[in-house]
Amino acid sequence: MNLTRRTSTVLAALSVTGLMLTGCSSTEPAAAAKESDSVVVREQWVKAADSGMTAAFAELQNTGDSNVHVVGASSPASSRMELHEMATGADGAMVMRPKEGGFVIPAGGTHVLAAGGDHLMLMDVTSPLTPGADAEFTLEFEDASSTTFTAQVRDFSGAQENYEPSTTDMDMDMNMDGSATPAPTHGG
Repeated sequence: MNLTRRTSTVLAALSVTGLMLTGCSSTEPAAAAKESDSVVVREQWVKAADSGMTAAFAELQNTGDSNVHVVGASSPASSRMELHEMATGADGAMVMRPKEGGFVIPAGGTHVLAAGGDHLMLMDVTSPLTPGADAEFTLEFEDASSTTFTAQVRDFSGAQENYEPSTTDMDMDMNMDGSATPAPTHGG
């Protein structure tokens, strides 16, 4: 066999192999990882309440290598939910209020939702949350992905912080047990 014929045979074989490998590969770009894929919800629970407002708590672990941004939450147990933080109010007292911009779970880290700190606020409980029952929650992420988890309802005597609404049209602070207390007047 001469050199030209051997070279042609080898080139033809390589071309066929290349076409076969190309046929096996996908032309679709790899799917980008969703923020929800890297979040593990642990130690989740919700404070028992017959009506009004209550809160849910958990440890949000980010197993990924990028920060994850929680921007919302929902639950069949409440007609409206907000992401809340504890902060010092104008009168120096600790109050809870909506968390501007949501929660950031650091890459490889954990963001704790706890009584007296950041939490998921159920603004209008739709039916009694009784101890021992379960409630379903959905966390919404900045990339429009979401994750759903179930939290056990527990009795808890703490978390009686005052609520400082994000708007000024309310003249009362709301306790997490649904009772209302007058808002402090100017200077006090």
